[in-house]
Amino acid sequence: MEEKEIETLDTLIEEVSENTKNIEADAASSIDVDAPPPDLSQVGKRMDTEMRWYVLHTFNGYEAVAEDNLKKVVEKYKLHDRISEIFIPTEETVVEKRGKKILVPVRTMPSYIFIKMVYGDDLWHTITRTRGITGFVGPKGRPLPLTTKEVVDMKLERKVNISVDIAVGDTIQVIDGPLGGQTAVVGAVDAGAKKCTVTVTMFGRETTVEVTFTQVKKL
Repeated sequence: MEEKEIETLDTLIEEVSENTKNIEADAASSIDVDAPPPDLSQVGKRMDTEMRWYVLHTFNGYEAVAEDNLKKVVEKYKLHDRISEIFIPTEETVVEKRGKKILVPVRTMPSYIFIKMVYGDDLWHTITRTRGITGFVGPKGRPLPLTTKEVVDMKLERKVNISVDIAVGDTIQVIDGPLGGQTAVVGAVDAGAKKCTVTVTMFGRETTVEVTFTQVKKL
């Protein structure tokens, strides 16, 4: 890659946002579900050999739509060996609902989703034609993988240790999210959803919140 083409993710995101700010969401393209699968034997000029993280730009409010449609594309064309993860960056925040404080996910980068894939020009049209997606983030729309630092900073490769022995009455410590560092008592456990309800002290009073197993550790 030429030196002049090396840009930071933030710069590229600003460029894409500026170029697409006047595009209406209802103009989102839709992949032809009846179209034949991509011919993986006819590779374009570029064909990578390892999984890398890329950023896709979506129409505003179409992040979940794009994620769902991409998953359908992977299933339809059996691309599991080429696309391993699709991720919408979110951050959990505390909100009050029906008198109960809970943690809810809030998108931290609206109009962007991350995809881990073995990129090849043979998949470019398949991905960019998927409903809700406007294209890859990169110089002139050409896919540019995230750097190792960007992957680490965004915690895309964070290893997760899920505690499966959490039980009602256990004392835990919240290790992630807005309640990080607080000690709490487990009031209920949903093993299927890998979540638990805990009681913490907020604003001088006890409050019940729901957290995932990945956000806590047993003391």
